[in-house]
Amino acid sequence: METLSRKERRKAERQAKREEGQKEKEKQQRAAKLRTLLLCLVGLVILAGAGYWAYGNWTGGSPGEFVPSLGNRHLGPFEVGMTQYNSDPPTSGPHAPSIARWGIHENPIPKELQVHNLEDGGVAVQYNCPQTNPECRALVEKLAQIVRRYDHAILAPYPGISHKIALTAWSRIDKFNEFDEARVVKFIDSYINIDHHPAK
Repeated sequence: METLSRKERRKAERQAKREEGQKEKEKQQRAAKLRTLLLCLVGLVILAGAGYWAYGNWTGGSPGEFVPSLGNRHLGPFEVGMTQYNSDPPTSGPHAPSIARWGIHENPIPKELQVHNLEDGGVAVQYNCPQTNPECRALVEKLAQIVRRYDHAILAPYPGISHKIALTAWSRIDKFNEFDEARVVKFIDSYINIDHHPAK
């Protein structure tokens, strides 16, 4: 067996230490890369979850259907009655400079007034049935009992809508034919008192 000289042994030991150090350094670099990758994945999962939650709340997870906003412009005196809306009843868009009185109404509310109520954080509950009909009167009374609980809600007839009941808030609408107190309350609670004026 050949023996190494002292110089050669030291050289071999230094080489072994260098190799061991290099292996340790590579191991630490792999661990750092793995940590970075895991942190990126966790960040992406959190970001995707937050985006999904926000999108769901704005579009599908909240009551009613989303209707794209038509803006908040106030109409001049000669423009009232000339506005085209993207939903019926309207949920946003150009509107009168004043609002409809909060509470129960016996007559339809002009579209331009009710849109301003929605901009101010209100919710409109409207119905389409003949008030001479006893069933309709019973429906209106049930809806009125709900609307009276809120300070920023209105109830009014709305002839011509495609369903018996329509609920509107800024950029949200829900229409249905059968009275459902839980559905009405959930819609109102979800959107009432949310101000939609443009930020200044």
